[in-house]
Amino acid sequence: MLPPDRRLRRFVQLFVGLYLYGLSSALMIRAQLGLDPWDVFHQGLVKHTGLSFGAITIIVGAVVMLGWIPLRQKPGIGTISNVIVVGLAVDASLAFLPTPQNLVLRIVFLVAGVVLCGFATGCYVGAGMGPGPRDGLMTGLVARTGKSVRLVRTCIEVSVLVVGFLLGGSVGFGTLFYALTIGPLVHVFLPLMKVRTDREADTVVALRS
Repeated sequence: MLPPDRRLRRFVQLFVGLYLYGLSSALMIRAQLGLDPWDVFHQGLVKHTGLSFGAITIIVGAVVMLGWIPLRQKPGIGTISNVIVVGLAVDASLAFLPTPQNLVLRIVFLVAGVVLCGFATGCYVGAGMGPGPRDGLMTGLVARTGKSVRLVRTCIEVSVLVVGFLLGGSVGFGTLFYALTIGPLVHVFLPLMKVRTDREADTVVALRS
């Protein structure tokens, strides 16, 4: 069981993480050096629909969550919040972030965006209130197919990247940088941000003693 103060922390951490995730996407968009695979897909759809980036992010998240039904995945509060909050956060962040013209500033925006994405992922996943729609799709397919997480994740990411690129999404150095660094970043931040029960906390303390 979680004590009341940690329950509050879970909610605060969830929504802070989701906002920061949206901010991280906005930073990478403004850097104009290439986006992560899903945002390449989102940007491609933006170019063909005229909708805002945030609106497309919400719509795609909702459609992906519908894909959970045949996979028998159950969304949590964090899942539904992810669909809505990230999209709103992207549009809100794009409204105040400038587009840097200097290459050095663009690289700073890119690096800040990727690192912030890793931290934000650690926050909202560590809150333990349900996976994001895209993560849930991955785990559902792993459970149904029996294939490895690595294979399923790679197939999903490559598929949306290719479709997004064909739609006109931005692929570049930033896409490769994200692919190489996001895993290690989440590996570092997730254990730091995980909200543990009293029993889990006592176990961690005992292991460190």
